[in-house]
Amino acid sequence: MASRGHPSTETVDQQADRAAVDAFDLRHLSKDFLDDPFPTYRALRSLEPVRHMPDGSYFLTRYADCAQVYHDHKRFSSDKKVEFKPKYGDSPLYEHHTTSLVFNDPPYHTKVRRLLAPVFTPRALEALRPRVEELVDQLLDRFEERGEMDLIGDFASAIPIRLIGDILGVPEDEREPLRDWSLIILGALEPVLSQEQFETGCKAIEDFKDYLRRLIADRRRNPNPDDREILTKMIAAKEEDAAFTELELLHNCIFLLNAGHETTTNLIGNGIDLLLRHPDAFAALRADPELIKSAVEEFLRMESSNQLGNRRVVEEAEVGGVAMPPGTLVTLCIGAANRDPAEFPDPDRLDLRRTPNRHLAFGSGIHACAGMSLARMEGQVAIGKMVARFPQLKRSGDFVRGGRARFRGFYSYPVAAG
Repeated sequence: MASRGHPSTETVDQQADRAAVDAFDLRHLSKDFLDDPFPTYRALRSLEPVRHMPDGSYFLTRYADCAQVYHDHKRFSSDKKVEFKPKYGDSPLYEHHTTSLVFNDPPYHTKVRRLLAPVFTPRALEALRPRVEELVDQLLDRFEERGEMDLIGDFASAIPIRLIGDILGVPEDEREPLRDWSLIILGALEPVLSQEQFETGCKAIEDFKDYLRRLIADRRRNPNPDDREILTKMIAAKEEDAAFTELELLHNCIFLLNAGHETTTNLIGNGIDLLLRHPDAFAALRADPELIKSAVEEFLRMESSNQLGNRRVVEEAEVGGVAMPPGTLVTLCIGAANRDPAEFPDPDRLDLRRTPNRHLAFGSGIHACAGMSLARMEGQVAIGKMVARFPQLKRSGDFVRGGRARFRGFYSYPVAAG
């Protein structure tokens, strides 16, 4: 752990960094931090990269340390039953967040990943691309007609909501609650949970499950032969393997919406915001559309949709020279790791051609995001088409950030065609 140094030898900036590190507590975060956490992450990475938090957990900000934990699933568990019990009790939120794919270890993690496998095969993704392209064109046609829109509500969130709605077979006139359900359920993962958030989160889970029960019952009566419709495949996979329960099917359908919505919405919104703040990069992408693949990787690195990951130590471990006994909770700061100068030269510079770019936006190891190829494809299509069609794109009013520590993005972002 870095030496604290002597106050009399520190510059004003160093003293400010030390004050930010000493005050850092995930349970007490300011609006300024939520708007721009990266100065605090830089200070933590420099002064206390393995930060012992007031609650006894550790907060990691170096790339190498986060990567080590991601790849050691023997010593670091993703299972959240122990961690979430005090937070959620015996509630629908506990049921969901301990049943879906992301917060579990093998063999359950392996089993559920197999259930979701039909969603993410190369053939399934190739079948979805024309649908994504058509949808993006429709949304951009509407933008062209109106001349202005909310980048998030009218575009970035509309794409994954419609796509996940399509692949789950949700009728178009029944999709209105999907975004709110997703925001509420994932909002309950924030470090601090109010009673109101807890109650609305539980209600969202129950409402979503009730809806899915009806949808699944209908799909069992009327299987959809469309090769791109995933719900029928998931039902078939479940019925072929008695090890899968109905509850697992329900919660992993919810997981598909939540993961698909959050990652893609933030990727598109954050990516276009970065381009608008860096006109030279916008011009470079217009001049060379083939840059879109590496550009999306750089957007993911600089403004990772998911900023925080969590693990629990299950066997004696050491990270960054710090011994951690079993039971220790560890937070992996993806947002800080992805701007670590030890891994990324000049990390605060937007470089659309950055190579290599081994960012951790989708995690790593056995828990790497199952839907990362789908999110990348949606981001490439949406941002690429937006830049190509609207060379004079500009922000047309004040944006509103999502105001969350775990997920980084915007709640609204007004733009005009030019």
